[in-house]
Order: sequence, then structure tokens, then C-alpha cells
Amino acid sequence: MFATSRKTVASIVSSSQKFHYRLESSQAAATRDKFKIVVAGGGTGGLAVASQIYDRFRSAGKPLKDGDIAIIDAAENHHYQVGLTLVGAGLGAKTDFRRRLASLIPKHTTLVPENVHSFSPASSSITTASGREITYEALVVAIGMKTNWDTISGLSQALANPTSGVSSIYSYDTCDKVWADIESLRSGKAVFTQPAGVIKCAGAPQKIIHIQVDFFTGMPTMFSVKKYSDSLNALREERGVGGHFQHNLVAVDSQHHIATFKTADGSTTDVDYTTLHVTPPMGPPDILKGSPISDTTGWVPVDQSTLRHVNPEFGNVFALGDCSSLPTSKTAAAITAQAPILTENLFSVIDTGKVSSAKYSGYTSCPLLTGYGELMLAEFKYGLVPDETFGWLHDQAKSQRCQDVFPAAYWKYMVRGKWFGRAGLRRSGAM
Repeated sequence: MFATSRKTVASIVSSSQKFHYRLESSQAAATRDKFKIVVAGGGTGGLAVASQIYDRFRSAGKPLKDGDIAIIDAAENHHYQVGLTLVGAGLGAKTDFRRRLASLIPKHTTLVPENVHSFSPASSSITTASGREITYEALVVAIGMKTNWDTISGLSQALANPTSGVSSIYSYDTCDKVWADIESLRSGKAVFTQPAGVIKCAGAPQKIIHIQVDFFTGMPTMFSVKKYSDSLNALREERGVGGHFQHNLVAVDSQHHIATFKTADGSTTDVDYTTLHVTPPMGPPDILKGSPISDTTGWVPVDQSTLRHVNPEFGNVFALGDCSSLPTSKTAAAITAQAPILTENLFSVIDTGKVSSAKYSGYTSCPLLTGYGELMLAEFKYGLVPDETFGWLHDQAKSQRCQDVFPAAYWKYMVRGKWFGRAGLRRSGAM
């Protein structure tokens, strides 16, 4: 029925041969046990820094071979976690914020579809869950942090119950339940929680409460940076949202719709709810607890400026993002600032034996969604000092109209290593 030219057939055969060659090369690389660079973790930090490292060597005229960089991660899918906040606010479908991890790996990078089981920095090696030993010339640890659902009694069961009224934006499985619960609320009490301690994107619980109202937080204030905290508190009062500080959620009775909180003096108080949004406690991944590359609290201790391991014996180990000891808010924005610094210093260590002049300032940001089409952009650095990009234009402690460009920028630039924080598409040596 269709006439096909010899040229077209030749093109199809050629394309097929190239595809099979790339597939076979990728499969062969995945069975290697020695790599120049190993990146543990295929999350935001791992994907961004792997591509930036490859590009840095190439720009220096010292290109790495295909397969010299390996990303170790068993996850089938990669989630744009910031986007789950939008799902919880009814502003998007959760499928818009998920991609297959393998589809985000460049052809010159090897994906080892396993998780790290243990680290052996003395021998510059890691062992995977299957027992496979992989060696490296340099290691980047970017395995994120663990969400500790089970530390709150009854929470896991409540989240699994579709009629419990309990939800959380901190899971792909439950983020759409948040909006379903809010939208169906006609009367009663909506309770939103935030624990004391370290969590991913500390502004996320704030984003939820200002869209729809009692707020219980383990923290003494609304936000860690006073400038933004004062503005958020004023906004909370203006909208009639109740504020209960130094209250940590410890138990959920979904059958009777009762949330139990522990207060600063050690006593507990029970709160009735109709809808309960939970921000669970978080901490370091289990594989880091007691690991030779970790500190006593379970984080990877790195120099605050260079992101290189603080132990001189582990000078070829670097870390960024949630799993690191960096004393700054754990956000995607922080990673965009950290990745170029880590890249520059890792390249310099391999090339010259010492770190470069690139320094990380602790910059991070929390885009606080305060209403439909409105946000407050909190930007700060080490010491909780505001470090604003648009402060010359307007007061960033006030809500501004915005257009949501973050998801598009994330998939097109950030996970491909083409976004360098406030420097945009231009690599910089200080952030």
C-alpha cells in the first residue's frame, strides 16, 4: 500500500542500529564496577550535579568518557516534590510532577538501578543492596532524607484510610487527598501541623494553610527568619487562622478524629479535627546512621563553603542537599546554589588536588504560596540573614502576584544541570 524508498529504509536501519548500540552500551556500562564519579541518589541534587560535573570537565577540555559518571538509585520514578504542594492546593494533577527516572538520565551517564547499602570511604567504594561493590575516584552523596511517618502513632493507618480526613503533601500517594479533604469541608475544624526540627521545604506547610483553620507547629514562631515570620504571622491573624506554637503532633485517632499534641512542658493536649493535614517528622536516611561518612546525628558532615567532607581522609567525598550537614533550609532552591559550588570544587580536587575558590553562602529560598496566584519569596543565607534577589524592586516580605514557571523550569533546566540558582543559565563560582 505504501511505497518506501531505499533511502528511507536505510535511514530506519541506521537509526535502529544506533538505538541498539546505545542500549547495549548502556547495559554494558551498568555492569561496570569502577567509575570516575559516583553519585548516590537520583533526586533533584543527584541529577543536577551529575550533569554539571560532566559539563564542567568538557568545558575544561578534559571530557569524561560516556559511562564515567554513575547514578546509583533504585527508584522507578522521580518526583518534583515542590509540585506536590500545588496538588494539595488543587492547582495541578500529581501525574504532572512525576517522570520515569531512567528518562531523565543523559545517555553519557550510567544509571545503576539499585540503592546504596553501605559506604566504605577508606577504599573509595560503595556496596549496593544486591552486594555489588562499586569503586569511584570521587563520590557525591545526594540521597535526601527520610520521612518518619511511623513516629506519629496511628498516622500511617489514617493516611491509608480514604475517609479519615487525614492527608499530607509529603507523599505522592496522599498529596491529592489533601485537596479532596479541603474541598469537601463544609463545617468543622481544619487542622494543619508542622513538627519541630528539620524538614524538607519548611515553607510547604505555610503554603497549605494560607489557601484554606488552626495551625499547630512545634516551632516557636511561624518561620525561622524573623522578617518573613512576622509577615506570615500578620497574615495568619488577618485571615483568622489560629496559631498554636511548640505543639508537636504525636498521635492520630482517625476513628474519633482526635489529634494529640505534645507541648513544650511535656504535657499533651487532644484536639478535635474534621480535616487534618500532617507534616511528618523527618531525619537522615537509615543507611547513613552509623556510617563512616556520617556524623553522630546521621548527616554527611561537609565544609559549609566547599561541600567537601570535613574528614581529610575522605577528601574525595562530597555531599549536597537534604542528606548533608549544611545548616540551611533543605529546599530545591538551596540545591541549585549548592550544585555549581560542589561541581567546581570536585573538578578542582580531581584536577589539582585541592579545592577551588568557589564558596557556598548558604543561600536558600522558600516560595510561600499565600493565595491563588500570589506568593511571598523568602530568600536567606547562613545565619538566617535575608539574601534577596528582588529586594530592590519590592518588599519580599509581602505577597506578590506570580506566574507559576517553576515546574517548567525544573524539568527543562534544573534536573538537566542547566540551572545555576540565581545565576540562571550562567555558571557562577559563588552562591
